[in-house]
Amino acid sequence: MMSKEAFWFEGDDLYCELTPLAELVEKYDTPVFVYSKAAIQARCREVERTLDGVPHLACYAMKANSNSNLLQLIRDEGLGAEVVSGGELYCALKVGFPPERIVFSGVGKRDEEIELALENRILALNVESFEELKTVSELAARKGMKAPIYLRVNPDIEAGAHPFIVTGRKYNKFGIDKNQVAEIFRWARSRPSIDCVGLHVHIGSQVVGLEPFRAAADVIVSLAHSLKKSGMALEAVNLGGGFGVPFADVVSDKRLPVTQRQERIPTLDEYLRSVLPLYRSLGCMVLCEPGRSIVANSGALIVRVLYRKETGNRKFVVVDGGMNDLIRPSLYNAYHQIVPVRLGSREHETVDVVGPICESGDYFALERPLPKSVRGEYLAILSAGAYGFAFSSNYNGRPRAAEVLVDKSETSVIRMRETVEDLY
Repeated sequence: MMSKEAFWFEGDDLYCELTPLAELVEKYDTPVFVYSKAAIQARCREVERTLDGVPHLACYAMKANSNSNLLQLIRDEGLGAEVVSGGELYCALKVGFPPERIVFSGVGKRDEEIELALENRILALNVESFEELKTVSELAARKGMKAPIYLRVNPDIEAGAHPFIVTGRKYNKFGIDKNQVAEIFRWARSRPSIDCVGLHVHIGSQVVGLEPFRAAADVIVSLAHSLKKSGMALEAVNLGGGFGVPFADVVSDKRLPVTQRQERIPTLDEYLRSVLPLYRSLGCMVLCEPGRSIVANSGALIVRVLYRKETGNRKFVVVDGGMNDLIRPSLYNAYHQIVPVRLGSREHETVDVVGPICESGDYFALERPLPKSVRGEYLAILSAGAYGFAFSSNYNGRPRAAEVLVDKSETSVIRMRETVEDLY
């Protein structure tokens, strides 16, 4: 058997790398998140390979998945970290990301979070408003320090993603209006406690086309040239993240029904190459912040079928994982491919795959054609490596799932399953 990354069928069995998931879940129980080490490494290396030859820093967006073992793996591949809270900054430092390879984003940084960033001398704070900039200036002055700043620009770009994860329109809370950037940049350059050296842009999450990134790059490059003409040259431009990944047909087999057709989504390499010439023209260091594109398709949530039931004209498959484990379908109506861990040949049926939570919104799929399942078997909910465990909760008094890392045919628990005692 040849070594493969992530998830794939060999005969009847769904594998993660060289490990059959049927064996893994018998050992670790369900619900359980399973990650492929090789897949995460491959995505990190794709970023580094694409940016090779350009002064750069790729900062992994920790919000996607902040398991400390995965963070160490990503750190060892040469990526930095993008954090959005004091908690994430603490974890990034704890697992060994060098401070000079960490950037701090977010519209609502508390004073103590800013101070933590300053004290640890991270690479930059991505500042999102004039009032935040003034606050950073005051806090840095009190410490006798000079705060490194990138101004986050709101380019008013339509990204085409779900409204909840679009961040680059003028009605979003993120960033500084592109028409105000030059004036604010000029003010920042006049303050002795601020070192305003870069521009940052992030237009949303799960952006599945190249054009929004090109449009954002046009805005940033135009601003950068305008600043340079005014004598305010930049040291860095941060193009953010949000690179989309496929969620449909992640694994294929002729025995699976076609449930959703999806237009081809660019690769991570294609996203970066589409804008790199524009940013390279500035002669600055280029940063990016990939998160979902590193870990989403590297992970899956495995659940067990508890019951089948029919109500009226609907068929339900009730599983032991719920919206407390993976909230994306409930929150965004997000699509995740669902496949049996052991496939075999069987008829297809249209079902709702639902969890045990006392909410009608607790579902993983609605009216989805799937191979007919039976009580006790296991289903894999794919593309759950990003915003899966990170969003999980103890709602309804449910302990959070275990996390397991697969390295070829070896498996290891990287987060223990919670118990009911942990809830007290």
